[in-house]
Amino acid sequence: MPLTPELHDLARRVSNWGRWGADDQRGTLNLVTDAVVMRGVAAARRGRVFSLAIPFDQSGPQWDSKNMPERINPELHTYAVNMSFTGDTADFTTSDDSFRMGSQAATHLDALAHAGYEDKLWNDTPASVVSADGAARLGIEHVGALATRGVLLDIARLRGVDHFEENYAITGDDLEGAASAAGVRVEPGDAVLVRTGQMHFLRAGDKRRYSTPAPGLSTQSIPWIRDHDVALVATDTITFEVYPCEDPHIFMPVHMIHLRDMGLAQGQNWHLDDLATDCATDGQYDFLLVATPLPLTGAVGAPAAPTAIK
Repeated sequence: MPLTPELHDLARRVSNWGRWGADDQRGTLNLVTDAVVMRGVAAARRGRVFSLAIPFDQSGPQWDSKNMPERINPELHTYAVNMSFTGDTADFTTSDDSFRMGSQAATHLDALAHAGYEDKLWNDTPASVVSADGAARLGIEHVGALATRGVLLDIARLRGVDHFEENYAITGDDLEGAASAAGVRVEPGDAVLVRTGQMHFLRAGDKRRYSTPAPGLSTQSIPWIRDHDVALVATDTITFEVYPCEDPHIFMPVHMIHLRDMGLAQGQNWHLDDLATDCATDGQYDFLLVATPLPLTGAVGAPAAPTAIK
């Protein structure tokens, strides 16, 4: 089912089409100005560093080979093992690897070419720019180097749970409540990292349960994100938005409006638990975030190894 008239009205209200010019391919990442980057640098106060990536190996979250046969967990192949170019291992030796994975199988960012509706992508771009050869426009390479101030909004902690047992639909009130509890104000150009605790299931090895049911952003969170001019939103779930979705007849409406209408950068499968523990301990919920995705030309998403520096 397409978007309802109410969601169409919402999409028009939060649309950023034309805001950065007719040829724009970066969307809300345009909000990350030099001043915003320096605000992020100023948030690195103690030198504490946190990797926000999950392991890139067979423990990854992919399990649905029927519906997503090419979105496979990372597979490593070491094809040169202590190889000597002279045949004498007393000389220089080297080992080398190759790997295969779905570009969005582990911790990643979505490109603006990733999702749309009504044959349109971000900024009135025809969906036909994406083909089997990749995205001729709006590919992940247009993200470029990405550093900004990150803000952790811990929804699980706000609601007094380690993780949710159901598909909790996160609203704008939840985001505002988490920001208030953290004593932080979300400002234009910030990256908002939304913790639900869903990573609990992946750590336990239950990939299917990690996938669904999943808490996540609901359509009721969209105005808050637009009003705060957030540059990037990332979550600790595989679906990003609440799943099963709020309306069982509309599949992935948050993806549709975020990527197509707002041009909002999205991240999924981000490991936020260690960072959340540290934030709760010292009371600092903002940090410098460095999250440049692999610049795979024409890809609709790419792996990333985001780092938070406090």
